[in-house]
Amino acid sequence: MNRRKAMKSAALTLGALSVGNAIKATEAADRLAGANYKTNHSTCKWCYGDIPLEELCERGQDIGLQSIELTTVDDWPTLKKYGMTCAMGTHKDFSIEVGWNDPANHAMLQDQYRKVIRDAADHEIENVIVMSGNRRRLTDYQGMVNCAIGLRPMVKLAEEMGVTLQMELLNSKVNHPDYMCDHTEWGVGLAEMINSDRFKLLYDIYHMQIMEGDIIDTIKRHHPYIGHYHTGGVPGRNEINDSQELNYPAIIKAIHETGFEGFVAQEFLPTYEDKISSLAEGIRICTV
Repeated sequence: MNRRKAMKSAALTLGALSVGNAIKATEAADRLAGANYKTNHSTCKWCYGDIPLEELCERGQDIGLQSIELTTVDDWPTLKKYGMTCAMGTHKDFSIEVGWNDPANHAMLQDQYRKVIRDAADHEIENVIVMSGNRRRLTDYQGMVNCAIGLRPMVKLAEEMGVTLQMELLNSKVNHPDYMCDHTEWGVGLAEMINSDRFKLLYDIYHMQIMEGDIIDTIKRHHPYIGHYHTGGVPGRNEINDSQELNYPAIIKAIHETGFEGFVAQEFLPTYEDKISSLAEGIRICTV
């Protein structure tokens, strides 16, 4: 992308925003234009809970943000208004602990997901998050089978609607005790059991560094099963700069080298007084 194309892209994205913001967006586009790879940048709404969504959209555009995710159907018209998308949709009754590994939850979850999958398709949202739920003394294999049984009808609907369901890998060591989908191999096993291109893993780099480490090699080995990435600094889940242990430029480069064309979402808790400058730093670090 040369400067002329970058300016055109910025102008199309900005629409009716001010000239001052247009200049900022063009400068952001120029920074992105110097990258070797095209990273699609997203962030998670919950990390900026005190910033109104419209402000997050407007300021996010200035720094190269294309998506605000873990948003619901109520938010998607606002994103569209600002020329943005939701790279990973959710719904208002979303739960991490109550998941697909317990058959007692299947009827309730299927009712929820029939609606959210159709809503996502109607709003051209390509991905929707799902969770395994907590173990509650289930064996890994039984939990995997239960997830597959409950999710298969939803995956079939997702196939029909052009939506991908993605199960997030979380750590059970620090943040989510007893969560079942806490290792990549378990998630891959479930994906193989479901056997659909419309079921993928949301690989959270922060969580998997805590549980497994070996991030780059894991990504290279299992990338066909991964549909989305989240970032976060380890330890602490704060900025992804040199205050923490992960080498994010190397990780993002490895992701691109697998042929990945989806979104990388910043999902850390900003510590800077200006949270948007913290987000901008994360986007710069992941532009390689």
